[in-house]
Amino acid sequence: MYKILEKTPLNPTVTKMVIEAPLVAKKAEPGQFIIFRASEDGERVPLTIADYDRKAGTVTIIFQIVGGATMELNALNAGDSLVDFVGPLGTPSKLEGLKKVAVVGGHQRGGVGCAIAYPTAKKLHELGAEVHSVVGFRNKDLVILEKEFEAVSAQVVKMSDDGSWGEKGLVTNALEALINAGNQYDEVIAIGPLVMMKFVCQLTKKYGIKTTVSMNPIMIDGTGMCGGCRLTVGGKTKFACVDGPDFDGHEVDFDEAMHRGTMYRDFEAHAREAECELLKKEVE
Repeated sequence: MYKILEKTPLNPTVTKMVIEAPLVAKKAEPGQFIIFRASEDGERVPLTIADYDRKAGTVTIIFQIVGGATMELNALNAGDSLVDFVGPLGTPSKLEGLKKVAVVGGHQRGGVGCAIAYPTAKKLHELGAEVHSVVGFRNKDLVILEKEFEAVSAQVVKMSDDGSWGEKGLVTNALEALINAGNQYDEVIAIGPLVMMKFVCQLTKKYGIKTTVSMNPIMIDGTGMCGGCRLTVGGKTKFACVDGPDFDGHEVDFDEAMHRGTMYRDFEAHAREAECELLKKEVE
């Protein structure tokens, strides 16, 4: 059992939890993920490792409440425990040797892409790289990790769809402005919704800048056996759980990935409804 040490709502749809998992914390690196089960009958769900503390033996996860499994997870509180917390899984991000990097974190509803981007920016900062972070949210009410990004970035460009936080516009607008201002990046690392990463890659390809994206499709076992997380990268089939989640963004078939990502929407909606009914009965 893996004890929840802290639970903090970051915005109306996003929650942060600190989990007691010393063996996972010992080996965790940015880019990797865990698979949790909230209960014996719960669904296996992957979540990117948002932070870790080797000395304290803890791993931080940040999740968006979108389906039955994350609703079940969010119903737990500090002092409760998870049944499974397996990891670290996936290949760590390759960040050594980079001198100047733009980290782009985009939102999808609650801004979880930015939560995945933060540990990458933090690690780059620790390695001595100059980090420019471009972070985007729908509006100021959904903003998370603002101070954390500021602490590890030489420059933070804040974007929102409605202009209520930072500048109004898209993260691609901000990234192109940074490039046109004369910034020469060794690499751009984009993490967020598929459509956002697709357009970031189209932009950076125009400027000839190496770009890495974090792909987080549906996963079941996290070992490459189920094939649920398969992607086409450079014309070849890859599995995000073992070959990734980081890939060369200029080689990813984003259109195929977006199509596959819509296949389970009805199932997710039914699971969410079932969990709502279960939670309602527990309250009654």
